[in-house]
Amino acid sequence: MLGKKKDQKSSLPNSPTCPPYSSSTSDCLPPNRIHNDANNEVASCCNIRLEEENKAAVCQYVVVVGNNGTPTDNDDHLFVSSDHKSNDDHVDPGASHVKASSSFAHSVINMVGMLIGLGQLSTPYALQNGGWASAFLLVGLGLGCAYSSHLLGICLKRNPKLMNYSDIGQHAFGAKGRVLAMSFIYMEIFMALVSYTISLHDNLTIAFLGTGLHLNLKQQLPLATSLLSTSQLLTVIAIFVALPSLWLRDLSSISFLSTGGIFMSLVILATVACATIFGGVRANHRIPVLQLHNISAISGLYIFSFAGHIVFPDIYRGMKDPSNFTKVSIVSFTLVTVLYTTSAFMGAKMFGREVNSQITLSMPRNLIFTKIALWATVITPMTKYALEFAPFAMQLERNLPLSMNTRTKMMVRGGIGSLLLLAILALALSVPYFEFVLSLTGSLVSIGICIIFPCAYHTKVFWSEISKPLLILNVILILVGCLLGLSGTISSSHLLVRNLHTRIRHSP
Repeated sequence: MLGKKKDQKSSLPNSPTCPPYSSSTSDCLPPNRIHNDANNEVASCCNIRLEEENKAAVCQYVVVVGNNGTPTDNDDHLFVSSDHKSNDDHVDPGASHVKASSSFAHSVINMVGMLIGLGQLSTPYALQNGGWASAFLLVGLGLGCAYSSHLLGICLKRNPKLMNYSDIGQHAFGAKGRVLAMSFIYMEIFMALVSYTISLHDNLTIAFLGTGLHLNLKQQLPLATSLLSTSQLLTVIAIFVALPSLWLRDLSSISFLSTGGIFMSLVILATVACATIFGGVRANHRIPVLQLHNISAISGLYIFSFAGHIVFPDIYRGMKDPSNFTKVSIVSFTLVTVLYTTSAFMGAKMFGREVNSQITLSMPRNLIFTKIALWATVITPMTKYALEFAPFAMQLERNLPLSMNTRTKMMVRGGIGSLLLLAILALALSVPYFEFVLSLTGSLVSIGICIIFPCAYHTKVFWSEISKPLLILNVILILVGCLLGLSGTISSSHLLVRNLHTRIRHSP
């Protein structure tokens, strides 16, 4: 095909010749790219060249966790770790030929890796404040998210041209559906990164507590310490350490950061369990039965724990046998729900009313397990920034002028990413309320991506053939999702604003 395409372009009168594709780019070149209109042939050639260069970059990047650590080609796909995130290219008729290589076990590991995130820190706090009966809400949301994941798989099976979450939105509701899906995707990425930065700030402060670092910083950086507290200054330093990762264009390096983030999440879970088993912490605190007035606020924390649907289409397309996607969803959500429920009861029983919004901050300071958990929690956000920014960065590069060289593109990409990260840092330091920001993210954004949108997509796409029981189930989930989202957004926003007012009133 490439040979025919080159011949056609050379036959055009008075037209510049588009440079041939490199072999690395041609590996990702989808078919049916040849335009019949000779007048538009040369112009389209350059546009296609730019698009395929970006595809070639994506093809270099694959993260299939557990697949012996070996990258595999994945056309136009971007695997985004923990909480969230996917590429959002337009539907491409020729982009459906993906080299799928993930087995059932690999796919389960991938999906579990997506779902494990900040939820492991916050579920003990949510259970203590909601009562042990709120665990039924946690399990119910896990079941609902597993079902909505199944619906996404059905939509992908119906149309093989759909490659990512926003494609499904466009397929169901047209251009407006794509815009809405992309808006929620970017909102979730931004708000999740704010939560990660707040977590970084909180845990970094405790990790350095008692080290004498405050006095050293005060002596070496008198001007900075006069403007910022020691904890804020430490967070600024950590962000500047992570900042160069946003300039990475080598996606294999970014995938390494993703693997590191997943490993840190597992370390946190293990250390919390070890503090209970070997640390002498008695799990004998009483958990209230139900605190109904807190349910709307903690529902956002619960739903955020299952946020991962943005990347599920990538997992589906990467499977050797996509027909097993529903089974993968069932197994993955079962494992994660059991894990979260166990962690929630364990943390609530360990610390009772004293449990912090992040379980690592409640652990005894003298234990080695606590120090490991704190540093794992500090490192985790620093591995997330480049990966979370990657979908936006690649979309940004596609919109840059054709005349811009690679170095200039890298400067623009890195510069905008750095500015966004600094804005996230400023917001995180201004609103240092982890539980309220995380709850707001879950109620305002994640509930739509995880439950409302998938049910709406499935209902719209299969409207003419959907059975009445399934239609009723979808409508019920949409209504419940809207109710939880609305009440949770109002509640968490109110708590956030109230705490901000209190902080401002007591500030010198």
